[in-house]
Amino acid sequence: MKKNDTNKKAIALHKKLAGKISIQGTYKVTDRAGLSLIYTPGVAAVSSLLSTPSTSSGQAKLARDYTIKGKTVAVISDGSAVLGLGNIGPYGALPVMEGKCALFKTFANVDAFPLVLDTQDPDKIIEAVMAIAPVFGGINLEDIAAPKCFYIEEELKKRLDIPVMHDDQHGTAIVILAALLNAAKVVKKNLKKLKVVISGAGAAGTASANLLLKAGIKDVILLDRKGIIDRTRTEPHKKSLAKRTNPRRVRGGLQEALRGADVLLGVSGPGLATAEDIKLMAKKAIVFAMANPTPEITPDEAARGGAYVIGTGRSDYPNQINNSLAFPGIFRGVLDHRVRQITDEMKIKAAKNLAALVKHPTAKRVVPGPFDQGVSQAVARAMKGS
Repeated sequence: MKKNDTNKKAIALHKKLAGKISIQGTYKVTDRAGLSLIYTPGVAAVSSLLSTPSTSSGQAKLARDYTIKGKTVAVISDGSAVLGLGNIGPYGALPVMEGKCALFKTFANVDAFPLVLDTQDPDKIIEAVMAIAPVFGGINLEDIAAPKCFYIEEELKKRLDIPVMHDDQHGTAIVILAALLNAAKVVKKNLKKLKVVISGAGAAGTASANLLLKAGIKDVILLDRKGIIDRTRTEPHKKSLAKRTNPRRVRGGLQEALRGADVLLGVSGPGLATAEDIKLMAKKAIVFAMANPTPEITPDEAARGGAYVIGTGRSDYPNQINNSLAFPGIFRGVLDHRVRQITDEMKIKAAKNLAALVKHPTAKRVVPGPFDQGVSQAVARAMKGS
């Protein structure tokens, strides 16, 4: 389907639906007896029960059993970094957050509700999320620009007793690691000895670098608009990255970073690499160009450069590296197991479980598809913890 056709059909469908999710009661009220149980006077007994514990944590624990808190996730965005569209604000973000909620329900039977905020002040975002948290069993942050997204997530994790995850960071990182686990098998290279280049040092690039390092990959280089992130950087976020990455102290831009590299991960913008750039890489190179809707390099161009395993963020090419493989199962698992924090160990286990669903990886298939059986369940199992 041509892009213009897809756009027209998407606009027409959204107008017809007037929203991709709806609220449906779990109990059908058909008579006065039922009404008295779910509302007055019966509901007063439930409210009294939930307010009885002397601590908010005790009340929250009961609320998970008696209300939607135990099965509902808030999808929060300020619209500051939406898809490939940038800072388009809350109204532009709303269709994306609705779509996210629809995927939660489709893939993991998780009830989720979109909440777009008409502020891009990080402290006000934190305050808003804190205020609505009693309703929800988990907080999914989405499309919030770096570096403020790091601060927002960390502060909420400290202050809330429910799991908080910025999906652009961690969902993406989990799927990238899963794809790399299988791609390394396909090209017959040791995962931990891979030389990895990440184009893009925002939310997804930073989290992916952190998770790859945690998984044992030692040689990771990140680039932003200024080039390779090295020890000369003065920005706090980049200084922190420089301390943990670029062990060979490479300087320069993309071409310098790619010389002899085994992997290029693109989480930046369209058309940043060419076949000539890929030719600088090691034999049997792995290229995951995940910018949407236009990748850093097209699969055909990457193949002309000699790339052996190629993936994108798109569904119309093989190897779709997309966080939809991760986030539904993550929140299914944390809700089921009442997990307070999502740890790096859980993320690595989730990546391994995802990779294991592809029994015989090939260059054209290193990750399962979103509709493959068992995807959300495999990720959910990783959320049990130790």
